[in-house]
Amino acid sequence: MIPLSFAQRRIWFLDQLEGPSAAYNIAVSLRLTGELDVPALRAALADVVERHESLRTVIAVQDGEPSQHILEDVRPELIRTRVTPDRLSAAMSDAAAYCFDLAAEIPLRVSLFEAGPESHVLLIVLHHIAADGWSMAPLLRDLSAAYAARHRATAPDFPELPGQYADFAMWQREVLGSEDDPESVIGEQLAYWRAALEGSPAELALPFDRPRPAVASHRGGTVPFSVDAEVHRALLELARERGVTLFMVLHAALVVLLTRLGAGEDLPVGAPVAGRSDEGLDDLVGFFVNTVVLRTDVSGDPAFTELLDRVREVHLGAHAHADVPFDRLVDALGVERSAAQQALFQVMVVLQNNVRGRLELPGLDVAVEPVELGSAKFDLTLQLSEEHGTDGGPEGLSGVLEYAVDVFDAETARTLALRFGQVLAAVASDAAVRVDAVDILLPGERDELAAWTDSGTVDRARSLPELFGR
Repeated sequence: MIPLSFAQRRIWFLDQLEGPSAAYNIAVSLRLTGELDVPALRAALADVVERHESLRTVIAVQDGEPSQHILEDVRPELIRTRVTPDRLSAAMSDAAAYCFDLAAEIPLRVSLFEAGPESHVLLIVLHHIAADGWSMAPLLRDLSAAYAARHRATAPDFPELPGQYADFAMWQREVLGSEDDPESVIGEQLAYWRAALEGSPAELALPFDRPRPAVASHRGGTVPFSVDAEVHRALLELARERGVTLFMVLHAALVVLLTRLGAGEDLPVGAPVAGRSDEGLDDLVGFFVNTVVLRTDVSGDPAFTELLDRVREVHLGAHAHADVPFDRLVDALGVERSAAQQALFQVMVVLQNNVRGRLELPGLDVAVEPVELGSAKFDLTLQLSEEHGTDGGPEGLSGVLEYAVDVFDAETARTLALRFGQVLAAVASDAAVRVDAVDILLPGERDELAAWTDSGTVDRARSLPELFGR
């Protein structure tokens, strides 16, 4: 039996606890313009699945214990669908929301939408148990090489991989050791986390639009936003001056927004870590990422520069103890699991700084085609990416705020994203500003507040509860 990696086991546990859902799907959608060699694409997909065992692995369960079962001679189906342009977006979203049966089917599903003459959209959907964000680069690179070879009627000549994901899963257990041994890697790191998260709030007071349901639906929406190049450059300069990373600056700005919104002064936020501790893992498709909790103290109305110092210490400690699987941490801390909310944190922040995957197919123009997954793993997930010019210079930040529709309306999420951008602009122009002095009001809101306090505008025909409701 091949054990699951700790990351896989967490995803499998959630799948068992909550039932199959699209919350842990990863979708890559690309528009292909030109003459597509469909047989070559179908053969190339089979080549890639043969190369990466994680893409042809199902989860077998014996006596309640899950294990990896690697299938042989798997040829993934290429699901072809003809759609009109007005139906394309909805058809893609439906396909991206597919619920995988981890015990019975491979964690990969590929759809090809025929949107017009020499116009196709390729949608690759993977379950998180088999891949992470980093995996997209080697997957698309290998698919490009395989398609080019099959288009020439030859087999791809891939460089040999140093190992497979199953090798990593077994190595991980050997290296981390036993939780019962305080001198083992996992024992020492668990001790750190017990101290770091003692007394951490179980739930942040976020500006919800409605009460949290007893069972999360994991339905979500996204709000896009961007930060201009001038602010991007200023944030990078601030990071250099203070000896921190851009991600630390972005995290600190998010903490400012949360505390100014009334979430408190003790703010645990989740963040992913790549988990690829050896360069030999870089070319593998698999689920290596782990989650750490970044708990930040915002008390005392610190200057933003002082908050950055606090955030840096939090990050350094977390990353030095990032091998403890998140689900083991939850269990070790004795946190009661709930179907309503994520344990230990409800807000995630992500800076996508890994190599971006590119699909290059001979004779075809390839461009990213947006796809809406309609799911949310947490109450809020802030995802950001850096944009660079041809000279490598900063060209701004792009991002999306993913929100849980159980508790947030789209307009509230849009406002939150705008307020975050305002915080970034504020600290970029004055890094010494104190947290309580950061203005999160949007243009026009101060005038609106002033109008509300103008006694001459009160409708005296309404009762006090009605006025208060307004």
